[in-house]
Amino acid sequence: MHMHIVFVMTKVISLSEKAYKTLKGMKKPGESFSDVVIRVASKEKKKSILEFAGTWKGDDADEILAQIMKDRESVKPREFEI
Repeated sequence: MHMHIVFVMTKVISLSEKAYKTLKGMKKPGESFSDVVIRVASKEKKKSILEFAGTWKGDDADEILAQIMKDRESVKPREFEI
């Protein structure tokens, strides 16, 4: 007979009522609060490039686009045989 003993370290955290209700509302059937936190936190790390669309803060976008177009003109086209 094999016996496996698993020790789980737990931490106590404080949440506002609103945070608790939000977290509780995100729980899927059979999921613990820890599972929810890990699932949500791991999504934060993997941001889509689309999240940055429209977030340009500068007023020099036209200058940058002009420089990109200028740089593209200086690149020689490559030919490939298919």
